[in-house]
Order: sequence, then C-alpha cells, then structure tokens
Amino acid sequence: MNLAPTSAPISPALVLVRDERLRAEVRRVAAAAERVTDERHMPVGRHAWAGAGLVILDTDAAIAAAAAGCPRRAGIVLVTEGEPAVADWQAATAVGAERVVGLPGAAVALVEQFAEHAEARTGEGVVVAVAGAGGGAGASTLAAATALRGAALRVRRDAVLIDGAPLDGGIDLVLGMENVAGLRWPDLVIEDGRVSAAALHNALPAACPGLAVLSCGRAGPPAELAPAAVRAVIESGRSAGDLVVCDVSGERGAAADVMVDAADLVVLVVPARLRSVAAAEVVSAYIGERNPNRGLVVRGPAPGGLRGAEVAEVLGLPLLAAVRGQAGLAARLERGGLSVRRRGPLRDAADAVLAMVGAEV
Repeated sequence: MNLAPTSAPISPALVLVRDERLRAEVRRVAAAAERVTDERHMPVGRHAWAGAGLVILDTDAAIAAAAAGCPRRAGIVLVTEGEPAVADWQAATAVGAERVVGLPGAAVALVEQFAEHAEARTGEGVVVAVAGAGGGAGASTLAAATALRGAALRVRRDAVLIDGAPLDGGIDLVLGMENVAGLRWPDLVIEDGRVSAAALHNALPAACPGLAVLSCGRAGPPAELAPAAVRAVIESGRSAGDLVVCDVSGERGAAADVMVDAADLVVLVVPARLRSVAAAEVVSAYIGERNPNRGLVVRGPAPGGLRGAEVAEVLGLPLLAAVRGQAGLAARLERGGLSVRRRGPLRDAADAVLAMVGAEV
C-alpha cells in the first residue's frame, strides 16, 4: 500500500525579545500567521537555536547571541519597535540576520518569514557528548569506542573524537596512539572562530581510517580549553557531515558546557554502584539544564545488585544499555589501546549509542 507523504511538523519560532510591547506584537503576528512561538531569554542552548524553524530576536538579544558565538544560520529575523536605527542594522549584521523588520508597520514581512521558515533545521553531521558520573565511570572509554565503531560502520562521512578533559592525560592514550604524529589541543590555533574540516582531518592523528582524534596534551601544566575553539571544531565537523564524539568525562565549565550544548545526544555513563548513582543525580540535573536529549549507559559490575532499569528509574533517563564489566579491558588499555573489532559489552554499548542517533548497527 502506498501511503501519502505526511507534511513535516511545524517547528515553533524561537522568540528572544525582552521588551514586553515588542514581544506582544510578535505574538500578534504569529497568531495571524498561525504559528506557535517559544519565548525565551538569552542565553539559549544550541538545540533551541539550531532546531527552531525561525529565530526572532531584538537588538539586545542579537548582540548577546553574537557575543556568545551562536552559529550563523538561515531564518534569523531582528525585530524593532518602529523603524530600525543604525545600531539595529549593526546588530543584525553581527548575528547574521536575514531581515530587519520594524513592527507594527512591516508586520507582513514577518508573516512572510513565518511561512518561509516553518520547518526545524538540522545539520548533516551528528554530535554525541559522553559524560561520566563519579570517578572512573568509563566515559572516555565509551567515547573512544563510539568513535571507533562510528568510523568502522561509516555512520557519517568521517568521524572526529574530541578530548574535553585536560586533566585526564589525553584520550590518545586510551587508543594507544600517543606516539602518532599530529596536532593536539595545545598545538591547535584557530583564527576567527572557524576551522576547515578538511584541514582538521589532515592535521590531526588518525586512530583508524576515517577517525581523526583531537587529544589534550601532557607536556607542562594543562591548558584550559577555549570555548570558542571547542565550538569551532564541533561545528566544523557538523557542517562537514561528520560524526563528532566529545569526551566530556567529569569536566564542568565553559568548554564542557559548549560540548553539552552542541550535542544531539548526551550520554551519561554511570557505574552500577550506589555512590555513582547519587553523583549521577547531580550530573544529570546539570546536563538537563542545558540539553534535554539525554541517554543513560549503566556499566557493571554491580556489587550491590543494582540493575540498569533501576538506575534509569531513579535518574528519569532513557536506558540505552546496561552492560556487564568486560574481562581484560583494563589490561588491553594498558598494553596496546582500545579495540572494538570483537563483540563484547563495550561494543554493545557503543552500538546502542550510535543507534540512538540513527546509525544502522
């Protein structure tokens, strides 16, 4: 039976307007255009910014969005009360607005924008962030395994593994590639907040065909990751259609926030131990404030018999996988680096993560 194609769902317009009278005017126009709005204030996460069919902001919000490094996208409209002034046009240029609309006089122009940008926008690439709850949760190992499996399965054109934990010794050690030539974070210089995906893949060491690794360094005191640089690397991979896997581990701060904000899926790795579950409640709340797209991986062994479903119920998160401890994994990491060529709990967990972002595994 041939089914008629259904129309794409209409995405709410993201409205970032502080002035009450101007916001009320935007509501009136939206109602006339039969469009739903999602009213917020800056700052907003990447999901709200990138996922909205249309972004409507005032001058103050435009200045704040440009300063925060919100990526340029189609469907940004700046609204003003009355005719726009020079400062309004300057703010529109800074944020990459398509139109500047003075309300109420140019309301028809805003109705046209509602009609043109009704559908949610998504990039071709996909970003996964992996965070841990409690020490030794295994977030770095799962992040590396997910990137390796993504490259092997070719879930996207290429894959990039980004190390977001400067105090953890470098994720290249997890992969046994610490002696492979290529740039690490301390060597990377990004100008103008942009970086070419092709140049990045050429400059970074490869863990396997199609997987570039950006690891933190080990020489001297750890360098703090610049949020603008982290954002540039992630968006470079996303716009190139890559699978981007970010190892957040136990990091918290501006760079970690960028990774969590940017992710299409944030995976929380929780050992099946009571104290780790208690820590996970705090970590999950932190992540949830920035990104609603979360999933849970529970890792054994479980000394007290905690089950994955029980942990998921406590945290209120969807359970992606509950896996037992993997025999010999620690020794393998010490002696030669991670491999996921054979089936096992770690590979099963990585496949579950990739399945959540649409990969066929």
